[in-house]
Amino acid sequence: MKIAKNVNRLGTETAFKVLAEAKKLEKKGKEIIHLSLGQPDFKTPKHIVEKLIEAVKDPKTHRYSASKGISGLRKAQAEYYQRRFNVKLDYDTEIIATLGSKEGLANMAQILSVPGDTILVPNPAYPIHAFGFIISGADLIHYKINDEIDLMTEITTKIESSKKKITAVIINFPSNPTARVCSQDFYKEIVNYAKKNEIILLSDLAYSEIYFSEEDKPSSILEVEGAKEIAVEFTSMSKTFSMPGWRMGFAVGNEYLISALTRIKSYLDYGAFTPIQVASVAALNSKVKVIDEIRNVYKERRDILVDSFSNAGWHIPLPKATMFAWSPIPDKYNKLSSLEFSKLLLEEVDIAVSPGVGFGEYGEGFVRLSIVENEQRIRQAARNLRKIMK
Repeated sequence: MKIAKNVNRLGTETAFKVLAEAKKLEKKGKEIIHLSLGQPDFKTPKHIVEKLIEAVKDPKTHRYSASKGISGLRKAQAEYYQRRFNVKLDYDTEIIATLGSKEGLANMAQILSVPGDTILVPNPAYPIHAFGFIISGADLIHYKINDEIDLMTEITTKIESSKKKITAVIINFPSNPTARVCSQDFYKEIVNYAKKNEIILLSDLAYSEIYFSEEDKPSSILEVEGAKEIAVEFTSMSKTFSMPGWRMGFAVGNEYLISALTRIKSYLDYGAFTPIQVASVAALNSKVKVIDEIRNVYKERRDILVDSFSNAGWHIPLPKATMFAWSPIPDKYNKLSSLEFSKLLLEEVDIAVSPGVGFGEYGEGFVRLSIVENEQRIRQAARNLRKIMK
């Protein structure tokens, strides 16, 4: 059967190969400790669920919704940006609700690129950063984002050495998978550079609220004066409020691009189920302590993971943000590929992690560990790990 060649360019996400193996082992009775997928294990805060139930009982909410998001939801997102980043947004022209940040990024790729266009994407990176543009037929150039890399030098070198003009640059800080953060100075530099060179910036800010010190508190690219002229930013409620299955996110920023995304979505979907949007308003209007409580649990788990794994013989660099730790393969096993090492952990000590190569070729030699198991399970993983680290 013939399918579009761009689909064949996608391949299979390596992380899901490990997950599939883990499920096979669980069917055989193995108890796997899942540190692979970024699947929050917290309950969605009670007041958000209660608002969903209340809205579901209203028959009017079961009708077709608005693909750009109900006005109350867009207003709540505008108020959140004002409170959190001191960024003023027009809820009617500069904000659109998306089915998670992933859908927004994928559809924005359709707007910005056609076969022959060239996009600069991070590597290693969350797969949709590249795959959205692969589906649209664009060509990709990758830039490295490991901690030792100077970001502006890396990005400008790639742009200026490209034979084709770069249409857009994807940036993602705090980064999935590397947990790298960036400064406001970086945003200022890249906005000024992009404006001079007529390049669009797409900022993925999905982990804006998962950080572990005020020094590393993420900012928005839209805080930079003039950023709206060339930038769109994507956020998600999945991690901040433990709502991954609700599929609620936003794209905000450049009025022209938000308008184009609105037109595209009007042909593709009717937006999220209205009760989900109503409940999302309650989430965005949550007291600060709701977000603080979730963040503090991640911090405690992060500290336990780093300390207990270090005591077991595997030094994990301390992540400054996100729900992930990004670690080199231990010296004892550095001759193994990241996929081979991930399989070793799974088969020998019942720990599932994501191989770095699944996030791009520059991820080889690393694995990503998700802090999505409770403290007891993380300590158990460390005890299991000792068996192969002796």
